[in-house]
Amino acid sequence: MFESLLTLLTLPQIFAALAITLLAGFVKGATGFAMPMIMISGLGSFLAPEVALAGLIFSTVVSNVWQALRGGAAEAVAAAKQYKLYIGALLVLIVLSAQLVVILPQSVVFLSLGLIVIVLASYLLIGPALHIPEHHRGFYDLGLGAISGMIGGVAGIWGPLTVAYLTAVDTPKKLQIKITGVIFGTGALTLLLAHLRSGVLNNQTIPLSAALLVPALLGMALGQRVQDRLDQKKFKRATLFVLLVAGANLVRRGLF
Repeated sequence: MFESLLTLLTLPQIFAALAITLLAGFVKGATGFAMPMIMISGLGSFLAPEVALAGLIFSTVVSNVWQALRGGAAEAVAAAKQYKLYIGALLVLIVLSAQLVVILPQSVVFLSLGLIVIVLASYLLIGPALHIPEHHRGFYDLGLGAISGMIGGVAGIWGPLTVAYLTAVDTPKKLQIKITGVIFGTGALTLLLAHLRSGVLNNQTIPLSAALLVPALLGMALGQRVQDRLDQKKFKRATLFVLLVAGANLVRRGLF
């Protein structure tokens, strides 16, 4: 595997990729999300966008399955039923939009997503409480699930809108961690299958994606220790601050 990596990356790039993935895993463990955003922006600073996207896929799949099943499969199934409309819309749009990854300008995707995330996170931090009536939840689940899936298929990122939505409706910390694991896990698995078809995952990029699993899971294990100590209020604020940083970085990627 190491020889295969050296055909794609230099030795300094390999060490940089491992460090970026370790950090991404830690933030993922602490807040329940942001691994793809950190990896795609970090790896994308010295790799082609499609190679960076391939690099994050295996880590995203495995880490989210771990997150979803932490506490038992029964809880994961119950959470999935509660958000089935969101998950369904997300998966359909990931499959449809994944084929656009080689033709749609990444700068447009990153800039649009970054601005949306910054506005939402800023509002949730300093604006009045956002309340979505229960009888309107189906509409929001389908609409935001579709938008997140469209962005996810192209850029490998569907976390910001998902987390902003769950935070806006005051999802309890334990349920939010569980459902984000389910949503991100099913989305990541769909993304994996879609990019086996699109060619982003191939004989050259699969060894890279597999090699990054170890630092991703190590970082996540460390981050979960921090997460277990956060109460609901601190968890929400930490989540929103991570969203702001991620959004600013996506805008930077889009502009430069």
